Amino acid sequence: MYLYNSATHKKEEFKTNHPDILKMYTCGPTVYHFAHIGNLRSYIMEDVLEKYLRYVGYNVKRVMNITDVGHLTSDADAGEDKMLKGARREHKTVMEIAQFYTDAFFDDCKKLNIKTPDVVEPATHCIDEYITIITRLLEKGYAYQAGGNVYFDTSKLDKYYIFNEHNEEDLAVGVREGVEEDTNKRNKNDFVLWFTKSKFEDQALKWDSPWGVGYPGWHIECSGISMKHLGEDLDIHCGGIDNAFPHHTNEIAQSESFLGHHWCNWWFHVLHLNTNDGKMSKSKGEFLTASLLEQKGYDLMAYRFFCLQSHYRKILVFSYENLDNAALAYSKLIAKIAALKEEPADALDDEMISQMQSKFRSALDNDLNTSLAITVLYDVLKAKTNDKTKLFILSDFDKVLSLDLLAAADKKRTEQAAASTVGGFTVISESGEQDSAVEKKIRARADAKKAKDFAAADCIRDELKAMGVEVADVAGGAKWKRV
Repeated sequence: MYLYNSATHKKEEFKTNHPDILKMYTCGPTVYHFAHIGNLRSYIMEDVLEKYLRYVGYNVKRVMNITDVGHLTSDADAGEDKMLKGARREHKTVMEIAQFYTDAFFDDCKKLNIKTPDVVEPATHCIDEYITIITRLLEKGYAYQAGGNVYFDTSKLDKYYIFNEHNEEDLAVGVREGVEEDTNKRNKNDFVLWFTKSKFEDQALKWDSPWGVGYPGWHIECSGISMKHLGEDLDIHCGGIDNAFPHHTNEIAQSESFLGHHWCNWWFHVLHLNTNDGKMSKSKGEFLTASLLEQKGYDLMAYRFFCLQSHYRKILVFSYENLDNAALAYSKLIAKIAALKEEPADALDDEMISQMQSKFRSALDNDLNTSLAITVLYDVLKAKTNDKTKLFILSDFDKVLSLDLLAAADKKRTEQAAASTVGGFTVISESGEQDSAVEKKIRARADAKKAKDFAAADCIRDELKAMGVEVADVAGGAKWKRV
């Protein structure tokens, strides 16, 4: 398997540190609000990665954090705490907000068939781990105290920037444009490990520490949680591309300074889901959530299908028109699967199974090319083999893609059986798909013929033909197909 590594800026053959376990870490949500569908795109693609790694035989242990403290509204240690902002917005306690939106996040994940990681750890559960790391960083000279807070000193590193190259003068005192300067920092990109005295006097969650009562900075959380559950090395670290800098950059800085050796081999970053107006966020435009898509009548498997049709390292543009196209394509795919008939007497075609599995693995071995893997689904449907074999292969691939292919097809068959006999007139499509607009016209044509209004019947037939639909009368009803 060749996977792009953001740290080396190239595709490399994937290898693990240990033969018996693959250690995988995922940056989880900050639970101050609902996840938008851009956030969920990242989790969908990480889910496919984890399931594919398991599919090809790796023993994966995956850990995810839940950020319920320490994440400020600016990633550069400025602004207010996101959790406190959420609590004020809804007149609840921070812990009430955290629990509500944690539950909401995993509810969205369940609906999107995103597997829950083996370990899910809230940041507030690991204060002792952060204090241990920070203490050691101070002892080793990688951190300093200023203004009551503890900062990581980026000037002590031979290389700070990992995912993007910057000029050395960028490390000068000050902060990036548009962010209020923190005069306690010695260097522009120094970051807070522990807050005590700051402008957040009303911070709801605080703990005792060697440096005073306070709370951890955001970046230290993932290092502490990862080391607690996965030890002193990582095989792969996942997250959205917006986390690459400064969050993941800072994770590497503090983790490797604490450990004294290389920490994580692979960095897997999913690019943004944008709207036509630009980057998706919770603060501008329509707040696009999984629940909103459901309210608008979309099957969330159609959204997962929409994400899998694109490569994770490409910006994906969301519009309802694009989602409609994906929903139609998904519906047609399910209809084709629903048309398959498994005969008990048929034997599985082992040669075809091997051939298709090889194509599927070839697609995903090439930097998790889910778009090409989707194409293989259609190759299976067109393959010259029996339906029993096709259904077996589709079920096998869905262990990774998690599109509910067979379950949705079963549901489609049930719906077709119920709808086709309405009024004693059966309407079926050769492909197995359902289209209520087409079926309505076919029934209207039948009613016109029954009333001997042949002109109206011919007119409806012409309308169907203009829609690309060909109708043939059969005993007890009609059969149609797209031409």
